[in-house]
Amino acid sequence: MANSFTCNIVSAEASIFSGTVEQVIASGIMGDLGVLPGHAPLLTELQPGPIRVQRQGGAEEIYYVSGGFLEVQPNLVSVLADTAVRADDLDEAAAQEAKEVALKAMNDQASELEYSRATAELAEAMAKLRTVQQMRRHTR
Repeated sequence: MANSFTCNIVSAEASIFSGTVEQVIASGIMGDLGVLPGHAPLLTELQPGPIRVQRQGGAEEIYYVSGGFLEVQPNLVSVLADTAVRADDLDEAAAQEAKEVALKAMNDQASELEYSRATAELAEAMAKLRTVQQMRRHTR
């Protein structure tokens, strides 16, 4: 059995990553999901959060996706994301500010729709912060 497979991470705007990897770890809607060579075919929805890609040789890269789908096929994992960026490109201060704004909006709710929107914005800001924290842990 091969010890690697191809991974493609694509957003609506561009292809973010394409290469040979040993492992992919993503935030699925039912929890974190690890994909190794030989994984069974799978299609799952992704929640906002980090995607860790372990390249051949052990080097690891982290990406942020705002949601989308992950598809596992023999020798290929495809991530089709609404928005995807390298974790290095995330602005931690902006994510922290978005979190604070969303929390304030939730507390000052004027309607159910505004509360729902604020909840979604909070989840996205928290996912970005989680991605930045994960990136820091792996660069130490």
